[in-house]
Amino acid sequence: MALVDIKVPNIGDFENVPVVEIQVKPGDEVRADDPLITLESEKAAMDVPAPFQGKVAEILVAIGDKVSEGSTIIKLDTSGEAKTDAPTTNGKGEAKPEVPAKAERAADKIEPAEAKEGGSIPPPGDFGSVYASPSVRRIARDLDVDLKQIKGSGDKGRITKDDVRAYIARSSQPAAAPGAAGQTTGIPEIPAQDFSKYGPIETKPMSRLKRLTGPNLHRAWLNVPHVTNSDEADITDLETYRKDLDAAAKGKGYRVTLVAFLLKASVSALKEYPDVNSSLAPSKDALILKRYYNIGVAVDTPDGLVVPVIRDVDRKGVLELSQELTAVSARMRDGKITPTDISGATFSISSLGGIGGTGFTPIVNAPEVAILGAVRAQMKPQWDGSAFQPRLMLPLCLSYDHRVVDGALAARFLRKICDALADVRLLVL
Repeated sequence: MALVDIKVPNIGDFENVPVVEIQVKPGDEVRADDPLITLESEKAAMDVPAPFQGKVAEILVAIGDKVSEGSTIIKLDTSGEAKTDAPTTNGKGEAKPEVPAKAERAADKIEPAEAKEGGSIPPPGDFGSVYASPSVRRIARDLDVDLKQIKGSGDKGRITKDDVRAYIARSSQPAAAPGAAGQTTGIPEIPAQDFSKYGPIETKPMSRLKRLTGPNLHRAWLNVPHVTNSDEADITDLETYRKDLDAAAKGKGYRVTLVAFLLKASVSALKEYPDVNSSLAPSKDALILKRYYNIGVAVDTPDGLVVPVIRDVDRKGVLELSQELTAVSARMRDGKITPTDISGATFSISSLGGIGGTGFTPIVNAPEVAILGAVRAQMKPQWDGSAFQPRLMLPLCLSYDHRVVDGALAARFLRKICDALADVRLLVL
């Protein structure tokens, strides 16, 4: 094992600077320029980068420790690395605090993008009026984000990488000036309160999944004029048929749920009303009609809702869809999510049937223009023309973008779904 001491490089006139963040752990593989720790003086925050590639063998500092130029912070294992960028030493086995010219890839932090050559971490003392670490500044430069438009959530208002992610998620044009078209600006924040004045409190961190999806939901709610239409489907006959299929499927390792039938019914309605299977063009003066039927299905996981996409629903039968739903749901709950799993939907379904409720307003997953919500079915008396009969009725809720779908279209679309569920023969047409 070839261990090399990583020391704090020249940080200007700063001394005894506290460590506020440790961004790696023992065993992590790091590349040149990856941030190792973050220091914070009274004037600025700064990252200490890895001068070359290797594996973190030992961390010699803890949050709150104070360090200065030359302080050893990490031991890096460089054995097994082949090395075009082998470390330069000072004769004592210690690495010189040089920063290679190759900049870190912002893609690894935020979104796919090409690596940019020639960038290096800016001088630690040059921070301007924005309170952010060098790695955050670099990501912002690579993605053309104006840090002055971001409110920091870190200690003392420091802008973090999560703040940059959230800013990008809620803005279709990350670098647009304040008040530009398509942005939601000027919305006052809810005033912060000290709840501990009223009784005991506990702060529970949100899961990473919720932190990432929250800004997307907020953006959709602010940009889409939501309207919700409700109806009921008579699934008395369908439920009998579903139970027969499910009984046979259990022995084969999967289940046949109502969601598979909702998928097929939705496709039948999307084919008849193609405007619902569209997206509003960026120019806002045209519709992009999609001639494929990929439907997102909300899956409840321990970390929050995930919406995997079931592709080509129109080409699959109820049993095939049921098997795919069983497999994808297990994969989502195990956290085995890939970008392909959750992209490309043209319409979405959110079913709370196994939990309960009588109705709700699902948020449209923009740029889709509609989403179907389902709750628990109930036995209700229905008039057949001569007497009331007990029928199993399924409440359905369709939320839609009123710029694309008007009330009449929404009512017809939802009624088409209800009719298909009431007569299972219509699902094969």
